[in-house]
Amino acid sequence: MAVARLRSAAAARLQPALAGRRRLGTAAAAEAPEAVVGAGSARWEPMGAREYYDYRRAIYGDITHKAILVDAAGTLLAPTEPMAQVYRTVGEKYGVKYSEDEILMRYRQAYAQPWGRSRLRYVDDGRPFWQHIVSSSTGCSDLEYFEELYHYYTTEKAWQLIDPDAKYVFEALRRAGVRTAVVSNFDTRLRPLLQALNCDHWFDAVAVSAEVAAEKPNPTIFLKACELLDVKPEEAVHIGDDRRNDLWGARDAGCDAWLWGSDVHSLKEEWHFAVSVVGINYTPQIKIWQLYAVTKISSLGATVVLQITRLGAPW
Repeated sequence: MAVARLRSAAAARLQPALAGRRRLGTAAAAEAPEAVVGAGSARWEPMGAREYYDYRRAIYGDITHKAILVDAAGTLLAPTEPMAQVYRTVGEKYGVKYSEDEILMRYRQAYAQPWGRSRLRYVDDGRPFWQHIVSSSTGCSDLEYFEELYHYYTTEKAWQLIDPDAKYVFEALRRAGVRTAVVSNFDTRLRPLLQALNCDHWFDAVAVSAEVAAEKPNPTIFLKACELLDVKPEEAVHIGDDRRNDLWGARDAGCDAWLWGSDVHSLKEEWHFAVSVVGINYTPQIKIWQLYAVTKISSLGATVVLQITRLGAPW
């Protein structure tokens, strides 16, 4: 109730800033008399970043993000080829007969089942867990087949960066004084994989579940990342593609969290958010961005989307 009153008060503070601005969206939404509309409906035209900062401070107080945490698989990295295709192609010489659709279905079923051998799926190099997944998905228990797949997914050939601007974004963030870390449910292959992809130096820390002995959504792994970065949880924001593991897990730890593909669609948006909201110390390079915030208010609170007029770039 107190949170609802606080959000209502914060929304009221925004009314002067919104005065005279037309809403964007459907004609029906544009005729709505209230600023609060349903999710996916109308939104306001760009307001100044200062107005948004005042709004955020009304909700969260004078908390400034000092660090950005990012998930690995599904947010930072993605397989270069579909998993089922790789399992099928490599498995043909080992007698795998299942189609790609069958392999994918069996993989999902196996992955969704509780892992009974240990508390964590990824212990050390994760071999026992992945042997189970491969054999369950393909019906093939040949150790040579498993080792070929396992080694393949340790190489840069198997993975690609989802966002081609990742290098420039993370390097610019670090130059601006923002601390960065990868937080991932992964086995011990993650560090050498980041090195193989030549992106390990983008990050100040890596929190891997196999090393921390805690898997998302357990708050412990997020707290460990904050400890490694020497920031308080409320000073960090985590970006990931899984609502349960990334969004809820990070928030349970006290971090802010943005859902990849919903709140944030590219790492450039992460950069825009960081410049306008997180509180980076501005440099002449960063000042060449002209930033605006668009606020969409839903029944769950405020989701901020940034629209940017690009005047230049820090890379």
